[in-house]
Amino acid sequence: MAFKRLDDSLSVSPQLSLGDVARAAREGFRAIISNRPDGEETGQPEAAAVQAEAERRGMAFAHIPIESGKAGDADADAMAQALTTLPKPIVAYCRSGARSTTLWALANAKASDPASLVRQAAGADYDIASLEPQLQRRRKGQSMTYDVVIVGGGAAGIATASSMLKRNAKVTIAIVDPATDHFYQPGWTMVGAGVFTPEQTRKAEADVMPAGVEWLKVAASGFEPDRNAVELADGRTLTYRVLVAAPGLRLAWEKIDGLEAALGKNGVTSNYRFDLAPYTHQLVKQVKSGRALFSQPAMPIKCAGAPQKAMYLSCDIWREAGVLPQIDVEFHNAGAVLFGVATYVPALMDYIAKYGIDLQLESNLIAVDGDRRIATFERKRDGEITRIEREFDMLHAVPPQVSLDVVAKSPLAATSGFIEVDEATLRHKRYENVFGLGDGAGTSNAKTAAAARKQAPVVAVNVLAALDGKPPVADYDGYGSCPLTVERGKIVLAEFGYGGKLLPSFPSWLIDGTRPTRAAWFLKERLLPPLYWNAMLKGHELMAKPHRIGASA
Repeated sequence: MAFKRLDDSLSVSPQLSLGDVARAAREGFRAIISNRPDGEETGQPEAAAVQAEAERRGMAFAHIPIESGKAGDADADAMAQALTTLPKPIVAYCRSGARSTTLWALANAKASDPASLVRQAAGADYDIASLEPQLQRRRKGQSMTYDVVIVGGGAAGIATASSMLKRNAKVTIAIVDPATDHFYQPGWTMVGAGVFTPEQTRKAEADVMPAGVEWLKVAASGFEPDRNAVELADGRTLTYRVLVAAPGLRLAWEKIDGLEAALGKNGVTSNYRFDLAPYTHQLVKQVKSGRALFSQPAMPIKCAGAPQKAMYLSCDIWREAGVLPQIDVEFHNAGAVLFGVATYVPALMDYIAKYGIDLQLESNLIAVDGDRRIATFERKRDGEITRIEREFDMLHAVPPQVSLDVVAKSPLAATSGFIEVDEATLRHKRYENVFGLGDGAGTSNAKTAAAARKQAPVVAVNVLAALDGKPPVADYDGYGSCPLTVERGKIVLAEFGYGGKLLPSFPSWLIDGTRPTRAAWFLKERLLPPLYWNAMLKGHELMAKPHRIGASA
């Protein structure tokens, strides 16, 4: 194959064989850069094998792997470092040479005219014309400007970006998030019950990042809406025309004394963490007698039904095993009611009775002694607060949940610490070019993935309207869904909006959300995961089209 010359220092190539390495050495190349991740296709030589052959031939080697279409600033900086430090001339390769060409252009963008880089690449038969806006932004250095900056690459941020790009592929979008993994968090309840495997709930963040956005793999460190800027943890500053804040919230484990140190051992677990959900299932299988405690903190929390879902599924496993009568199950809920929407409470109370659960309302977990297996609760009775200690064989603990510090300490925050937005349009109450959604938004809806699924298209069309200088055109009714897994094979499908208004997605003859049904379990187990991965995150708004302001419901 031909080595295609980009400049005096670098040529690029499709995948090198070990024989090609020998030929590169004969032709005078002194270093090789691999830009291809291992394992992309069968028969592909691994980078380590190419490195060994290069070094045997007296050549230097660097491995800077990127996925197609996912090159970011950190990758470009690594490429620039390699191009500066490796002996020259250099040959870089990937599957076709295109990624190597892209990284070369990004690495040189700060010192070279982007249009000139595009022409040089075209001379080697690589078309990188679509990269020019990114090259222009990189050339500007510390200040990078986008039509839209989205802080948060979780469900809400990714879905919003995809919905916008479906409508206008030319809008420039940056997503700010340092995460390497993306999680389908609603699946962790099912992991804790042995229904899903952990890996069914995880994908690489790069795999869900929409094509057409620039992914900045770094945390946001500050919001400066008065100058349309976001500060990044690496010192750079982004500026925007419109900001979408979807940073999520923080699980405040430290607010329960001793809990962090106890997690994952001595019978203490939580389905609110990916790595602990399998331990929940392990404990449920192990416990044959004794006391099992389940806790729920004060609102707001992610999916208010999740703490009791873990309990019901555990009880069902114990019932099937014939050991439930030997287990004292207690549910300590810091709230004054079992569930916030009264319509669904009767069906849930039937299961409280069926499993013999001791329901303790206004009882808040405040401390855990894992070694002694003792949990301490503050319990409110007749206006008086007392502390009680409960020994346990298993404790499923749910931590208090708070706004991220970067939000709470910013001008975007309401007094709650969450992002202050209008509940209908999701536009900030004080900054007209800022929108907030997902778990980090200060709205009164249930904080669920289903809520984000409905919010994202609303924000997408309202952002595009804002870019055109227009007011919001769509509104959100507070929809959230909580599939309450009351036993394996049956779910009470709670669907409701602001004020507890029932918002069922299906006719009652198909799924009656006020009672446990197998149809709702089928939805949860079989349909919702692919709906999340293949529709919501890709901008396909199945059953989530944005409601236009003024249109009938």
